[in-house]
Amino acid sequence: MFRVLVSDKIAQEGLAPLLESDQIVCVQKNVNEVDDLDSYNAILVRSATKVTAEVMEKMPNLKIIARAGVGVDNVDLVAAKERGIVVVNAPTGNTISTAEHTFALMLALARKVCAANASIRKEEWNRAAFGGIELAGKTLGIIGFGRIGSEVAKRAQAFDMNIIAYSPSMTKERADNLGITAGTINEILAQSDIITFHCAITPETKGLLNMDSFKKTKPGVMIINAARGGIVDEEALKHYLANGHVAGAAIDVYPQEPPADYDLVKMDNVVATPHIAASTAEAQLKVAVIVAEDVLNVATGKPVQNPVTV
Repeated sequence: MFRVLVSDKIAQEGLAPLLESDQIVCVQKNVNEVDDLDSYNAILVRSATKVTAEVMEKMPNLKIIARAGVGVDNVDLVAAKERGIVVVNAPTGNTISTAEHTFALMLALARKVCAANASIRKEEWNRAAFGGIELAGKTLGIIGFGRIGSEVAKRAQAFDMNIIAYSPSMTKERADNLGITAGTINEILAQSDIITFHCAITPETKGLLNMDSFKKTKPGVMIINAARGGIVDEEALKHYLANGHVAGAAIDVYPQEPPADYDLVKMDNVVATPHIAASTAEAQLKVAVIVAEDVLNVATGKPVQNPVTV
């Protein structure tokens, strides 16, 4: 039998491809609470479980690591490759949920929804304190124009926003076909009223917005990060929020989760959520089914559909 360890909480419906197979034994238990790790052939995780080289060392029969989501920064890909372990993810499952959450953050930021809600709950009536801005006519800079970035662009176009986007693979022809502008990162920084990130965390993108690069942005810019913590340097962001150069920031992801400190998210011009962009019932079901099917593929000798490493 092919034994699968489900280390993070995943709905039973999402595990259906595994639970319905007579070739699979599926156990839902945190990896740190399992004594017989050497008996498992697969591990299925979300973002909480860290699949480190040490974990893999304890799982000599491990054939596949399945990440129910897009980012695989909680998996040691180098160690997996060295051991010949397949790593798969679910690159499409949470696209719509993340794009919608990005827009929720954008609207909350533009219209000061959270601060206004907090005020009226105190039985205050202070309309003058919560004047916002319209999104129509504003320039939205999108850094990272894959599945999620392009879905954000579609929604921004419906709000009559001007869009300038950057991706290493972006061509002018593609941008023209989509009705957007292809730009460099520096052009996005200089021209955008709102900047949103939808790229992976890499050596090139870590600290992409920092003390120096913030100087290239427009006064009054708004920053949204629902991609990965660390793309925006938090100390730099606090500095520019405090001096007013950045009008507001909306954050769903953090370099350390939970955050090492909460000073940034407590600032008046910050809207923050606890890494929930993909936390919809629909997205969690889709990503679980996608990776469960790939685990079943490995168990039955079929090729995987969403390999990160093979």
